[in-house]
Amino acid sequence: MEDQSPPPASPAVPLDRRAELSEFLRTRRARLRPSDVGLPDFGRHRRVPGLRREELAQLAGVSVAYYTRLEQGNGRNVSAEVLDSIARALRLSDAEHAHLTHLAKGKQHKKKVSGRPQQVRAPLAQLLDAMEGVPAYIVGRRSEILAWNRMAAAVFGDWAELPAAERNWARLTFLRPDYRDLFVEWEQKAIDIVCQLRMDAGCYPDDTRLSALVGELSVKSEEFRRLWATHDVKEKSYGVKRMHHPLVGGLSLHYESFRMAGDQDQALVTYHAEPGSASAEALRLLASWGTDANRVAPRA
Repeated sequence: MEDQSPPPASPAVPLDRRAELSEFLRTRRARLRPSDVGLPDFGRHRRVPGLRREELAQLAGVSVAYYTRLEQGNGRNVSAEVLDSIARALRLSDAEHAHLTHLAKGKQHKKKVSGRPQQVRAPLAQLLDAMEGVPAYIVGRRSEILAWNRMAAAVFGDWAELPAAERNWARLTFLRPDYRDLFVEWEQKAIDIVCQLRMDAGCYPDDTRLSALVGELSVKSEEFRRLWATHDVKEKSYGVKRMHHPLVGGLSLHYESFRMAGDQDQALVTYHAEPGSASAEALRLLASWGTDANRVAPRA
């Protein structure tokens, strides 16, 4: 199954890269206490949360004026070495460091979004279909669900029944009550989605379809607005998702994410259960029902 995403219904204003850079640095600085980096903390005499600009500049080995310009969104001439120093001072993760670089370097490192729909290679689609018993899908930019197999439809719902524009993890997570019921740790799922959208925004600041999605979700979901304001970023990874399926009840599934060779904007995500577990038996039951599983026990 494969999605040919339609063009946006209406134009949207691109995200403001300078504002994104400014807020990202400010929020990273605010989360660090002086004691975290070996500096004295004067307690109630501090007027700002976290580190002061002066303290961060000292740790990074740059002038206060230089860092202030950068935090105001002016990263046009910043060097990779200075960004590395600031990343170390802020104790950024690899994903955060990459995001900072994309925001600061602007047009020098900015990726351009092709006007063509995201395509899944035919052999990958065939691979998905061959993965019997393993829920799997391919997700692209903007959290768009591009292709999936029969088991993914049994676990998450038959996305083929949705309009192409609705086959999007962000829309499903924040706007569909049945997905809120599906994920036991819904808040963590929501955080993961927003963190990945932020990564996309850093790579593609001129993506008007992404801007439109962010605007729509900001209007329709208070939770999305709150999480988007944190400016947190994170790459797709691995872990365990606990779900409550309307037909088989509890599921505890390990997930793995794999970036696609030749298209780093696409990731294959797979789910599997511990052998011999109740979740493994539940997946076998869902496999016997296939896409009909969600018709047998309709979601609220």
